[in-house]
Amino acid sequence: MKLATRALALLPSGTVPVGVGLGVLGVASYVHLAVAGHELTKPGDAALSVLWVIVFCLGLGLFFPIEQELIRHVAARAVAGQGIAPVLRRGAMLAGLILLAALIPLAAAARPLADKLFGGDIGMVAALAGAFLALAIVSVSRGVLAGLGRFHAYGAQLGIDGGLRVVLAAALGVSGTRSPVLFGLILTVAPLMSAAFTLGPTLRGVRPGPAITWMQMWRGLGLLIGSSLLAQLVVNVAVINADLLSPGHPAVVGALLDGMVLARVPLFIFASLQAALLPGLAGAIAAGQFHNFWRLVGRASALVAGLGVAGGLVAVIFGPWLIPVLFGARRVLGSGDFALLAGGTTCYMLAMVLGQGAMAVSRHRDQLLAWVAGAVVLAVITFLPGEVKLRVETAYALSSLTVALTLGVVVWLRAPRPGRPFPAVPGHPRPAASLTGETR
Repeated sequence: MKLATRALALLPSGTVPVGVGLGVLGVASYVHLAVAGHELTKPGDAALSVLWVIVFCLGLGLFFPIEQELIRHVAARAVAGQGIAPVLRRGAMLAGLILLAALIPLAAAARPLADKLFGGDIGMVAALAGAFLALAIVSVSRGVLAGLGRFHAYGAQLGIDGGLRVVLAAALGVSGTRSPVLFGLILTVAPLMSAAFTLGPTLRGVRPGPAITWMQMWRGLGLLIGSSLLAQLVVNVAVINADLLSPGHPAVVGALLDGMVLARVPLFIFASLQAALLPGLAGAIAAGQFHNFWRLVGRASALVAGLGVAGGLVAVIFGPWLIPVLFGARRVLGSGDFALLAGGTTCYMLAMVLGQGAMAVSRHRDQLLAWVAGAVVLAVITFLPGEVKLRVETAYALSSLTVALTLGVVVWLRAPRPGRPFPAVPGHPRPAASLTGETR
């Protein structure tokens, strides 16, 4: 009991309720894919796999930065006792503009996309558009909830989302449907309903405050979108690359998606830490509490390293046996495949922790350059000669390692420390409490 209490004390405030919600959502993701894997044909399962990857690659890459920038601005205003209504308004408008920018080309290229990625099923393009809409809405809602420290409501939204996914997937399984479109639409319906159920906590206490300009919101957001898109590319593109480089092998594509989902179980747990970490880091910087900033970065890095090693061992030992049982996939992945996927996941989590540290001090440009370096490594390895499956797995692992090492250098050199003046960063306010040290 004492050991568990000490472990919880190492976590940023809010990690536990968010973790519970993410646990439900993580289980729901497995149920969703497992039911689909058993009910759909192999081409239908491959189409859903590609949809899933695009949603959580391009979709999250576009809209997760909205959540993160809202967290950063809302948390800083909460520390200063200022109203957040102007930030919420600007964030919602930016989410709408980004959604529009995504939907217009999607509609224009619907038929070619359907033919190339979804076996000619244009309904899957509509499901993709719906998922983008849901991501735009929940990014604003979750950004406000996390920024204000309302982590119980944040966790509840995640839990409701996951619960609805289980119910809807189970209903489709019982009905015996063979439609990948219906399974894809779960990614629209469940998040939208969860945002509606938590609308009250999201808007409670929102009051007017100092104005925020478009430039203040967009300056960091544009760079962050670039970083986020590249991050999602690194973590998700292996499935798409396998599909494009090995046409006519849907079993390999489906198995690789299932294997990556299994190897990335620690990411579901890490996401609870990530949601609570940025408000703590941004608040520490805004208050000039640089010691707290470094303590949070150190603890989070140690936790994700341990989490990655533990999850990796489980994946390497049991992964080859589990994916045929859980997802109905063919046994095409071995322990070596899972070792590469798990190693990439550990490095990716470290990169995300260090990226949050860079964001807290507005080193958005440095963060983007780190992900550019990772994407270059990814591209070079992917197009080397050799077995496709091995290439895409190795590319994932080494590109994630590149980003983690680069961001480690960025945070070490650029983040403030007690007794050292806060480095001047364009567009970033100096700490309210102290310019050279910290308040206790």
